Amino acid sequence: MTTATTFTELALIQPLLARLTELEYQQPTPIQAQVIPSVLAGRDVIAGANTGSGKTAAFALPLLQDLYTQKQSAKSHNSKGNYVSGLILVPTRELAKQVADSIKSYAVHFNGAIKTVAVFGGVSANTQMLALRGGTDILVATPGRLLDLISSNAIKLNKVKTLVLDEADRMLSLGFTEELSELLGQLPAQKQTMLFSATFPEEVQALTQELLNDPVEVQLQSDDASTVVQRVFNVNKGEKTAVLAHLIKEHQWRQALVFVNAKNSCEHLADKLYKRGIEAEVFHGDKGQGYRTRILDAFKSGEIDVLIATDIAARGLDIEKLPVVINFDLPRSPSDYIHRIGRSGRAGEVGLALSLIDYEDFHHFKVIEKKNKIRLEREQVKGFELDETITEEMLAASKPVAKPAGTGKKKRKKQMQQKSDIWLKH
Repeated sequence: MTTATTFTELALIQPLLARLTELEYQQPTPIQAQVIPSVLAGRDVIAGANTGSGKTAAFALPLLQDLYTQKQSAKSHNSKGNYVSGLILVPTRELAKQVADSIKSYAVHFNGAIKTVAVFGGVSANTQMLALRGGTDILVATPGRLLDLISSNAIKLNKVKTLVLDEADRMLSLGFTEELSELLGQLPAQKQTMLFSATFPEEVQALTQELLNDPVEVQLQSDDASTVVQRVFNVNKGEKTAVLAHLIKEHQWRQALVFVNAKNSCEHLADKLYKRGIEAEVFHGDKGQGYRTRILDAFKSGEIDVLIATDIAARGLDIEKLPVVINFDLPRSPSDYIHRIGRSGRAGEVGLALSLIDYEDFHHFKVIEKKNKIRLEREQVKGFELDETITEEMLAASKPVAKPAGTGKKKRKKQMQQKSDIWLKH
């Protein structure tokens, strides 16, 4: 099967092609080229690809086309009431809004023929209930808020024709299993199902067997294809903040996204950086939705230089040309490491991911390497070399043990080193 090199070859209709031209989409990404024809053919799909690969368009474009052409040919039902045709389930508020905004953007030339609504927690349910009056063609939802709306009779799922699970691995790891089961039980047996995930732990594989019927499988995850340069620095216990401040000041990145593991850690680190002359904003689950939206929009527009966030920012954040992601704290889950670093190096841009580890992190980072089949050399920041009290045993525990996956290792190592040199110039 020949892979399409243009959107026209994917048999997309003219209103979508016109919009893609306006958005300056040059050609389909690999996941779009492989997924869109299968979706248009009515097949179930399970797709795995690195973050920033264009998967939203991969499911949104054919979904929009199918709904629009059905309406144009009068084959679509004209039921009054609170129906849904296409349901997209996502794990976070930010991702729900981002996906819905993308779909609305793609549908500009449909002249309002396709209604899209996003529902999620943290904001008034009444406003969302009003938006759902008369039903909607596409609903983008987080599971908890969707269940609340169903219990209030604001929406029904018995007419869903297409189901999309986006970031399925994250949804399961966040403990959505019971909510998903309840929602899936309300869907019709006959429907098209698409499942997208950047990683595929056993839980996702089990869900695949349960939900999909003879699916087309598209697996494009590849470290070799990544445009993110990964580096890891050994630092002394208690010196992470000083090292972080030094790196931010020395390299003057246009923006930096810093990950920590706890909500109060965001505030504490922001205070410490402020005392060192660096202003940073925070982004975590205890903040109201209005605040989170304002901060995210400001970061996307470049008004905020440094954003300190928990893992709610690891999914759904699409920041154009974000130069660097920094793991101040290591993620608890190895799969979250991939999602964190995927905030940089998106859409073909070269990005940088830095991890700061002290001796208490040594073992955990080796686990991250092993699970993700990567190997990174340990470095030190000039002026912050390890204390002599760091023993040989500790350093040995820090050495990577996993071997890189794939072939062409020497060539790949040279390419990555060339990319790595770029970040020193910014």
